[in-house]
Amino acid sequence: MDELHWLSAKELLAAYRTQVLSPVEVAEYLLGRVEALDAEVNAFCLIDPEATLAQATASEQRWQAGGATGLLDGVPVAIKDLVLSKGWPTLRGSKTVARDQPWEHDAPSVARLREHGAVFIGKTTTPEFGWKGTNDAPLTGITRNPWNLRKTPGGSSGGSSAALAAGFCPLAIGTDAGGSIRIPASFSGVFGLKPTFGLVAAWPASPFGTLAHLGPMSRTVEDAALFLNVVSEPDARDWFQLPFPKTDFAHGIDRGIKGARVAFSPRLGWAKRVDPQVEEIVTRAAARFSELGAVVEQIDPPGGDPTSFFRTLFFSGAGFLLGDMSEEKLRLLDPNLLALVEASRSITRKEFQQATAERAAYGAGFKSFMQNYDFLLTPSTAVPAFDTPLVTPFDPMGQMWMEWSPFSYPFNLTTQPAASICCGFTREGLPVGLQIVGRMGDDAGVLQAAHAFEQLGDFPTKHPKGFA
Repeated sequence: MDELHWLSAKELLAAYRTQVLSPVEVAEYLLGRVEALDAEVNAFCLIDPEATLAQATASEQRWQAGGATGLLDGVPVAIKDLVLSKGWPTLRGSKTVARDQPWEHDAPSVARLREHGAVFIGKTTTPEFGWKGTNDAPLTGITRNPWNLRKTPGGSSGGSSAALAAGFCPLAIGTDAGGSIRIPASFSGVFGLKPTFGLVAAWPASPFGTLAHLGPMSRTVEDAALFLNVVSEPDARDWFQLPFPKTDFAHGIDRGIKGARVAFSPRLGWAKRVDPQVEEIVTRAAARFSELGAVVEQIDPPGGDPTSFFRTLFFSGAGFLLGDMSEEKLRLLDPNLLALVEASRSITRKEFQQATAERAAYGAGFKSFMQNYDFLLTPSTAVPAFDTPLVTPFDPMGQMWMEWSPFSYPFNLTTQPAASICCGFTREGLPVGLQIVGRMGDDAGVLQAAHAFEQLGDFPTKHPKGFA
């Protein structure tokens, strides 16, 4: 029981199957751990022990009756507070969202998890409306990194990454419109996958349009594959969703990547400010892919710096979401988010259409580039976790997060699958993430590559002091 909080979803399912553990035991234990330790982390904005234990009891009864009814029956999952969950408020980290309203719907991913018997441990914090790569919000305050409580866990899925790193749950939902799964996975030393756009259904539609993805966060790659099997199932409410692949993402995950062609780009050809430790650790990690039988070539992809047109598209989404708020509500927003909304007002239709055209050309260039490579490796972020509540480590008054995350948002533009996996630690003991980008639609390949790399080290068994 002393190590129960580090068990993977796969290990928990095996323990339920043999009745070594029960879902109720696990839920009670993890709820107790959250109660004891989350005050210093602030990973959760909602804990509902009665609802969690009711789900766990129902799961336990199913196991005792002869078996599970779902792929994650009894496994605790944390739900990011941007994702609807029936019966629980989804306040999006904002004082502008009314708590007192009917909460009658599950988002598609939550509905699929519920159908597969998952136990919802609670809702995790997010910056207001998920707008930035750090994790503090006017409503919920500052979420801290278990590896160093002075640091940010990353955002906007920072509550989910912090919950995983602290041993509060084995699985968590993340969303990603510019890096919000991969940034916190990198800063918190966990695994996160931004799937191919449209693989996982989302509803309601994101104001950030086709930049926005939803995907799994976990401590092991195989757990993410199990999670993806569930949340990739179809939901008619998302008209963007791709045809159901009927793929078992966990099957064959250990077949390796011998013979794979791997491109490594430490700066994408244009990123100017990359922390020397990050670059050194990621370069060593990329070189190790040759040990897996892959052919690694250092090369920069085409297209140059996409920041200008990404900003236009991202700012437009924020303006669409919040631009019509009353002055009274606007005054309640994070001041930096309010500044972003104000900046969005000057974007013209022509500028938006120009950005859309530039995105199309950029995506086509990457699609052509990836015809020659199975995977592209980069750092996940240009820096390790920095002091919270700064938005950027480069400027105490800085308002924008893009300058230190040049490796994440390009792949929201291209819609390719991209994952962050821990590949080492700085001298200060902070995790560093390696990003593995795959061809559009090859989510299974990205998981196989990540799993193969995971076997080279012991990163999933390393845990923050004070939480281990």
